[in-house]
Amino acid sequence: MVQAFTYDDFELVDEKQDTIIPLPHCDPHNPFAFTVQQLINLVDKKDLPFLSQLDGPEGLARGLHSCLTNGLSYTHDPHRERIFGSNRLPDMHSKSLLQLMWLAFQDKTLILLTISALISLTMGIYEDMSAVDLDVNGNRIPGVKWVEGMAIIAAVALVIVIGSVNDYQKEKQFRKLSAKKEDRFVNAGDVISLEPGDIIPADGVFIQGHGTKCDESAATGESDAVRKDHWKHCVDGLTRKTQLPADPFMVSGSKVLEGICTYMVTSVGPHSFHGRTLMALRVQTEMTPLQEKLNDLAGHIAKLGVAAAGLLFMLLSLRVIFDFLNDPTNPPVTDIIDQLTHIFITTVTVVVVAVPEGLPLAVTLALAYATQRMLKEHNLVRILAACETMGNATTICSDKTGTLTQNKMTVVAGTLGSSFRFTKDAPGFRPDLVDLAHLRRHLPLPVRCFINQAIAVNSTAFRLAHDDSTTLVGNKTETAMLTFSRDHLDSEPFECLRACWPVEAVFPFDSLAKCMATVIRLDQPSGTIYRVHLKGAAEVLLSHCSHILSMHDDTYQHASDDRYAICTRAMTEHNYQRLAKILQSYGAKSLRTLVMAYCDLDTNPHGHTLSSLVSAGGFTFVGMLAIEDPLRAGVKQAVVDCQTAGVCVRMVTGDNMVTAKTIARKCGIYQYGDLAMDGASFRRLSPDLRSSLLPHLRVLARCSPDDKRLLIQVLKDHGEIVAVTGDGTNDGPALKAAHVSFSMGQSGTEVAKEASSILLMNDNFSNIVHAIAWGRCVNDSVKKFLQFQLTVNITAVLLTMVSALTSHDQTSVLTAVQLLWVNLIMDTFAALALATDPPTPRMLQRQPEPRSVPLITPTMWKMILGQALYQMIMIPAILYTDILMVDDPATLQTMVFTAFVFCQIFNELK
Repeated sequence: MVQAFTYDDFELVDEKQDTIIPLPHCDPHNPFAFTVQQLINLVDKKDLPFLSQLDGPEGLARGLHSCLTNGLSYTHDPHRERIFGSNRLPDMHSKSLLQLMWLAFQDKTLILLTISALISLTMGIYEDMSAVDLDVNGNRIPGVKWVEGMAIIAAVALVIVIGSVNDYQKEKQFRKLSAKKEDRFVNAGDVISLEPGDIIPADGVFIQGHGTKCDESAATGESDAVRKDHWKHCVDGLTRKTQLPADPFMVSGSKVLEGICTYMVTSVGPHSFHGRTLMALRVQTEMTPLQEKLNDLAGHIAKLGVAAAGLLFMLLSLRVIFDFLNDPTNPPVTDIIDQLTHIFITTVTVVVVAVPEGLPLAVTLALAYATQRMLKEHNLVRILAACETMGNATTICSDKTGTLTQNKMTVVAGTLGSSFRFTKDAPGFRPDLVDLAHLRRHLPLPVRCFINQAIAVNSTAFRLAHDDSTTLVGNKTETAMLTFSRDHLDSEPFECLRACWPVEAVFPFDSLAKCMATVIRLDQPSGTIYRVHLKGAAEVLLSHCSHILSMHDDTYQHASDDRYAICTRAMTEHNYQRLAKILQSYGAKSLRTLVMAYCDLDTNPHGHTLSSLVSAGGFTFVGMLAIEDPLRAGVKQAVVDCQTAGVCVRMVTGDNMVTAKTIARKCGIYQYGDLAMDGASFRRLSPDLRSSLLPHLRVLARCSPDDKRLLIQVLKDHGEIVAVTGDGTNDGPALKAAHVSFSMGQSGTEVAKEASSILLMNDNFSNIVHAIAWGRCVNDSVKKFLQFQLTVNITAVLLTMVSALTSHDQTSVLTAVQLLWVNLIMDTFAALALATDPPTPRMLQRQPEPRSVPLITPTMWKMILGQALYQMIMIPAILYTDILMVDDPATLQTMVFTAFVFCQIFNELK
């Protein structure tokens, strides 16, 4: 075992806890030189000075009892796993169906219904056992007074089963969708080799390698590839006070784009960046606005129902006691008890009638129907309540890379020669611009073949097979050029083109020369030619070009034996100025530009350096390509629709400010007068200043996951209902902190999917608009049913109280079975009818409702009280007047019930 590394003079400041962790540590049970927190801070803060104090990976290896060449000499070390953990997360306890049912039963309305049902069931059984009912012929009527209590319990059970089974199926479907392979088994101190296409399994520090670049966009939001290099080279860059060209820190969850390397693992499992992000998602979800309002409504209804029942019980009891005291026959006390028991049963009926039994079923049916329809529109709703919450969302915080954009560099414009220009979606009033879709038809065959050759051979990207599909792996710019060559220049597979010409030399990308080159050998009848294909920054290469591609030479009209025979001419000052203006126009649109050039040599330049080749000049300018990460289809219109619906869209990204503002302008998020800010500045603001700037903030760039979560928390503190969209690991905490969260079902990372409540199955941002529409539809359906249900309940309660008070035997005109039929059978069909209404375009033309808005609006109260008043005038008129000329009490009671039912039917249709 390697001797442990100890320190006498160094100390590490923990900025998060404002404490100093001394080195060496004081834990007698830790045989290693580092604590877990020290290694976490090393990669999290990308603390290069501290790494220098450790003497780089060599010091890490000594402190972790490891070796830079062979890594750990054994695979299982209980002490190592006890201190640093293993590279797997603790199993997350998934709720069973019974647990989901129990959680669904915690709803206050369901609890109130259950209590009422149990009381009704108990009293119904007692009444059926203690009293015998006879029909008009003297025959005994079977006791059915217990049926209402059982029916309410059945309705509660139905609501619980529908809701919990729906959640269980959605979670099961999500688990199947996001099933992943087992985590790679590594320990702190292991040495891991990486190659293009690998996902970094744990945090660590670069040891050695060549040309390594990583895509950290999923972890940090940075769209540019991050170069990895030895720590000493990075320290030299800091010493010279130049911009840091690379860093030696490997972040778990990121992807290797190009190059190979080895690195030493420092943090694994729940202590790595990827693992901590996943662990942070395991929090309890908050109540939705509709749940809060329904719970408040249930509380109010319970209080009013009990108050009405108490008033009725008091009045009827006083009446019975008064009659008993004034009765000259002195009836027995048992008669009084029987009458009081009967009165109590009547008052329990009032409570049961007052509670809207069909409301939970209506909400559940509306949500279940909406989620099924949303799935057909490629929205997988994992959490049922997220559907209705989205309807009242007031702000959407969207990630940029991979959410608003495709996270896939694409050639969108370019210039070949001096004047042949093409662009994506070329306007019709610009005849000088060729549409990118029609480019192949306007290019001469030799030019097309030559460009395909230049793109194919001067690239290090390769094709990687995965299951039934293949993907291009490598630098994003190179994959964009290969895709451009395939889609718009009818190129053969680039592997075939590379096999046609032997490669004599490859000059990798040089950050100083800002270019790369590949030399191929061309064996021709006149002799061997060594062709140097060069590509790189336009501002560097243009000055080294003495010739330019000719696009309109007459020789293109004649067939040639050489498919790659292009025509060139001398570069003039006018050509330089024209290309400089075109380059400036691309820069104004924040497009990345890349120049392609070549030169033919008689001798093999293998002994030269890239800088010497470029400095020698004599290159021929072929063309200039403009590349960008394009917007996803439908993003612009989706942003407009959201703004029309009163939803503020903000961009929250880890990318740089210039790129963020450019993309935000294209989306319509950032306009004149809006505020753009970086994450560090937003973090340092005082709470009062932050609150004053918040309404104007539209772009938050260069922000960390903690900055995103801070913004969401501030928005929530101001009463906003926040929706968040994202696809990367760095979006996980923000997705979990929001009221509603969307992730990309195809390109989203495991962390993003785990944190989200709705998955966009086809990665289409415009599906968020459908979610808003369906959310508002659910809220409207609940309100329509609530208006209908409360009208029924208010009328039934008042009618029960009035008829019981005016009856000589304290009985209601509506029997328990009739009330059961109205409250359960009729209301269930009403819930089905009102819950399945589709959304309308008008729903997206109104402002969202804040949490403070009551569930029952003044307009709804007018309709409820107006209908109740109308019914309380008409039905007592039938009951207490001779308008129907009916003498039989049973027939009259039936007519009253029929009139009551038809009033509810007409009310629902209205």
